[in-house]
Amino acid sequence: MAKAVFHGQVVAESDDIVEVESNAYFPIDALDKNFFKENTDVKTHCPWKGDASYFDVVVGDQTADYAAWYYPEPKEAAAELKNRVAFWRGVKVEK
Repeated sequence: MAKAVFHGQVVAESDDIVEVESNAYFPIDALDKNFFKENTDVKTHCPWKGDASYFDVVVGDQTADYAAWYYPEPKEAAAELKNRVAFWRGVKVEK
């Protein structure tokens, strides 16, 4: 079972992980929605995956801005990432 942890709090947990470019992508349903806030200020583009959207991860008074990303409409080459979220910026993934 893989877990995404921020400041000691498990914010996502699943045994259904897809690994791409050393990132663990969790099913979006594995996120504890209490700890996520949509961040519409940041968008990025990957040439082969598509346009990424972001969530801030918030635990108590600690916030990791745009620490979770996902591809709402991934390109065909990255279709397996649809409805999946990966982490960085202080959110640790434990496997």
